[in-house]
Amino acid sequence: MQQKQLKIVCLGGGIGTSNLLKGLKAYDPKFTVVTSMVDDGGSSGRIRKEYNMMPPGDIVSCIAALIPEDQAEMASLLTYRFPGKDRGNKSIGGHKLGNFIMLAEFLRTKDFYKALEKTKKLFGITADLFPATDIRTHLSATTQDGRRIHTEETLDLALYSEPHGLKRIYVRPKNAPVNETMIKQIMDADVIISGPGDLYTNQLPVLVVPKIKEALIASKAKKIFIANVANKPFETKDFTLQDFITAITEHLGTFPFNTIITNSNHGLTIPKKYRYTYLLVNKELREKEHSFTLVEADLVHEEFPLYHNSKKLAAIVMKQL
Repeated sequence: MQQKQLKIVCLGGGIGTSNLLKGLKAYDPKFTVVTSMVDDGGSSGRIRKEYNMMPPGDIVSCIAALIPEDQAEMASLLTYRFPGKDRGNKSIGGHKLGNFIMLAEFLRTKDFYKALEKTKKLFGITADLFPATDIRTHLSATTQDGRRIHTEETLDLALYSEPHGLKRIYVRPKNAPVNETMIKQIMDADVIISGPGDLYTNQLPVLVVPKIKEALIASKAKKIFIANVANKPFETKDFTLQDFITAITEHLGTFPFNTIITNSNHGLTIPKKYRYTYLLVNKELREKEHSFTLVEADLVHEEFPLYHNSKKLAAIVMKQL
């Protein structure tokens, strides 16, 4: 008897989600991937502003991550960035080739979803990829000292002063339309995964979308939160795992995940120039009973310890299912 294909929903975006997909694709699940539409910096932000298009960058990165390993050169081509932005090349410098492909299809079809489907087909991707909202959204936040700051780029690049970190993020418009097929797939999933990824600019901007939040909480799926290996300067500086749990709970009104996966290997040295520090697990999270299972394992990428090793991470995820 043929085994049922596992339905996995990944919520987030950015490097973390792409890295997770690279590892999990070896197990051949039925993927649904949901990425935020608040991105307004970098190549995606320039395309968003100049062509009134939803930002394509995270979705393109996910497409590249899902390309089979024996076609790695194609994935590298898709994520290739044109040089020259730092030398004043404002036309193509800094742009990712895959973003241009999505843009070209968008200009031809006048429809983001059609552009996405054509790009997927071009690279042989069958996974379902969705923007978290059907329109461009805007990110703002309040800091711990009460200031209001705006734009995803400002938050991502920490264009606000220390020592006061972020308290809460807001996605506008609050009730942006979403794809109902995506909501159904969240409800029907076997597994829902959030993370790894930047808490305030990748993960929460997806989780706080009202219909996604409602579906996540209501779904009977196994729900996994993957903690980051290391804390990003400014955004989650000095955070412990409990701080991540608290931030999610404050934004959603509950902590909806029944499993947390976190890295236990802090033995590799993170280069000082990155200013990242390892995410630590609070002692009480190990010693007290909680509504979730805490899984600690060696997940760090040996050559670049800011991130997970995608194969080790995928193996640990699959052990929980």
